[in-house]
Amino acid sequence: MLKSYYNIDALEAGLDEVGRGCLAGPVVAAAVILPRDYKHLYLNDSKQLSKLQRNELEKEIIREALSYAVGEVDNLEIDRINILKASFLAMHRAVDKLNVKPEHLLVDGNRFTPYPMIPHTCIIKGDTHYLSIAAASVLAKNYRDELMSRLATQFPYYGWEHNVGYPTIHHRRAISEHGTCAFHRMSFRLLKD
Repeated sequence: MLKSYYNIDALEAGLDEVGRGCLAGPVVAAAVILPRDYKHLYLNDSKQLSKLQRNELEKEIIREALSYAVGEVDNLEIDRINILKASFLAMHRAVDKLNVKPEHLLVDGNRFTPYPMIPHTCIIKGDTHYLSIAAASVLAKNYRDELMSRLATQFPYYGWEHNVGYPTIHHRRAISEHGTCAFHRMSFRLLKD
């Protein structure tokens, strides 16, 4: 079972992002503040969960969280500032939208641009160690997957309802055959050499 907190004396928000390696669409981050005594048997990194499990967990996270929010940075801004900065910016935007101010941020990963006036701790594979980060990973993934499924109805060639913008063989073949669209990240290597 994942840990409920990193620092018992601080109100913590877990942060995670999804979509960093995609060729299209935004990078999406979520911030989640759970009660300090929150426990869950199977809440984990969203990549370890089925879609059905994620959908059930999302309902519970929304019900139980003291506060939660999602932030995103679109493909045009990713192309302007680069994907690493965009990932941190999406996390900042999620924290900006929280209706409870956290006292500490638990960030999935090994780097982060400090958020003004709130200390943070980076935790590699944090979504497999802390419930708040795992909860953030679930909300971010569900939000982004739903967004890419909606975009897939407008741009059916690319298979986004299945690959959600990741560089699959099908996605790259569709780019080769049909070209790019307004949601592709033009600063990424869209086709293999």
